[in-house]
Amino acid sequence: VELVESGGGVVQAGGSLRLSCAVAGSIGDIDAMSWHRQAPGKERELVATIRDTGNTDYADSVKGRFTISRDNAKNTVTLQLNSLKTEDTAVYFCNVGAWTGNAYFNHWGQGTQVTVSS
Repeated sequence: VELVESGGGVVQAGGSLRLSCAVAGSIGDIDAMSWHRQAPGKERELVATIRDTGNTDYADSVKGRFTISRDNAKNTVTLQLNSLKTEDTAVYFCNVGAWTGNAYFNHWGQGTQVTVSS
């Protein structure tokens, strides 16, 4: 199983980016899909989660600016980043939790760099 991320880049403050993550391979029954980020010198933090029910959660720092969505038919998860700030600069990772029988696995993407310039 591989998670293929795309959409990172360099953008000016106030701009927008759209990150996508596609599941390649047989992954089982997908539960939660989420995006995390890690800035230099900081720990990885959870940015947004979307469950199989469609319910979403966001970190306080991104509420109202970022939107997470998923396409269950295509096994993809997307993060729309609007009104970007310099403090949003980080490597963004997608994560997919899935059941294979009675076992639950977390799968990680390779990360995509988002750089917001002032």
